[in-house]
Amino acid sequence: MDSIRQQKINKLVQHELAEIFRSEAKNLFGGAFITVTVVRVSPDLGIAKVYISIMAAKDKAAVFELVKSQTAQIRKRLGLLVKNQLRVIPELHFYLDDSLDYAMKIDSLLKK
Repeated sequence: MDSIRQQKINKLVQHELAEIFRSEAKNLFGGAFITVTVVRVSPDLGIAKVYISIMAAKDKAAVFELVKSQTAQIRKRLGLLVKNQLRVIPELHFYLDDSLDYAMKIDSLLKK
């Protein structure tokens, strides 16, 4: 169970990362539509697990690898945005959230 502080940090990091992905999608990620679905910060606020969903991309795996390769730059931009709210910027670990794809697959199977 997350503490109230963790929940606030989760929301803050999710909002700011979503803004980074929205504003930099064309420059850094080839125009892919990337959404941040969930952020979970560790109890010591040092590590953030970031679950992202990738849409409007032909090769999702390649875009995900591009995101992982840009982790340091994304963390730096996040630090610039939240420098007044957080003392330590959490280390970012990205995970692919494929729950939307799974739900669409189940829905198509049910329609048959």
